[in-house]
Amino acid sequence: MVKNILVALDGSEIAGRVIQTVEELVLSPDSKVILCHVFSTSESEIELPADRPQPESPTFPYFQIEKQLQSYQEKLSVSSELELVTGDPADEIIRLANIYAADLIVIGSRGLTGMRRIVQGSVSSQVVEEANCSVLVVKPN
Repeated sequence: MVKNILVALDGSEIAGRVIQTVEELVLSPDSKVILCHVFSTSESEIELPADRPQPESPTFPYFQIEKQLQSYQEKLSVSSELELVTGDPADEIIRLANIYAADLIVIGSRGLTGMRRIVQGSVSSQVVEEANCSVLVVKPN
């Protein structure tokens, strides 16, 4: 039974398709969905103090991403949580999946092939290889 689902979203065009896929899953009423976004370390050159409000920064769009995740959260029919973290995307997705004892990770794929995939890397491929649970990879159209 799939009870805890970690949904990794990166703010790209595929995020809407990932959410649509999650909405189409048949989930029990006691399921929980964790929507997460990982800011890569290079994206967050500055440390934001957690104890006070921060203005939106064009170099670090934390609040924009948080609002987007909240809008996805409102569409879900089961309980959900948000996780916005900083680090290596694949490592952080796997870490969050372990913390929440996820039964399933849902992640999008940019559809890179050949040299672009080698040079830019594939977060979804790394998550598939290293996760302790099942991974559903949502491909672009």
